[in-house]
Amino acid sequence: MSKSKPAKKKTKPPGSLRRIKVEAEGCRRCPLWEHATQTVFGSGSANGPLMLVGEQPGDVEDRQGEPFVGPAGQLLRRALGEAGIDMAGVYLTNAVKHFKWRPQGKRRLHERPNHEEVMACRLWLDMEIETVRPAAVVALGATAASALLGPSVRVTKDRGRKLVSTLAPLVTVTVHPSSILRSTDAASRAREYEQFVADLRRIAGWVKS
Repeated sequence: MSKSKPAKKKTKPPGSLRRIKVEAEGCRRCPLWEHATQTVFGSGSANGPLMLVGEQPGDVEDRQGEPFVGPAGQLLRRALGEAGIDMAGVYLTNAVKHFKWRPQGKRRLHERPNHEEVMACRLWLDMEIETVRPAAVVALGATAASALLGPSVRVTKDRGRKLVSTLAPLVTVTVHPSSILRSTDAASRAREYEQFVADLRRIAGWVKS
């Protein structure tokens, strides 16, 4: 009797994220597009084990069209390196794809997106998760945590815990790196940064185990 052939591993259709990105570039599901420079879609590994979800693009991201390239993104990338996480296996995105801001002189100041704006963008986030199929999804900050897991999840009480979700085999939450930059003094920033790196190390261990 001949041996049966092993089942083929399912693969993602080539270019699927690119197609979703093109669709998202024309998104008019909420009014945020009217004052944003462009849609800032996710980027990174299309089949890596780790997806990090932030709140929304900031001023630098809005101008450059890439997520996590501003000061908070630079801090995040440094922390990922210290935690032993290779960026080659990371997909970065945000719950909201357009920059919400208010003018103050020549500056554009961040404003938190409201529930309707977050929910309008949930379509794109769901499509990203379905396409990447990460082993772990990490919500960075309160907006991402609420968007992904609902209002009952709180970063302060659920940080660093494995949460039950159908989004991925492993889902957890931690702080957004921008909150570290907002710390009032150098000692607080250093302490919060070390806690953030510790969260990422724990997540890396979970993914590898």
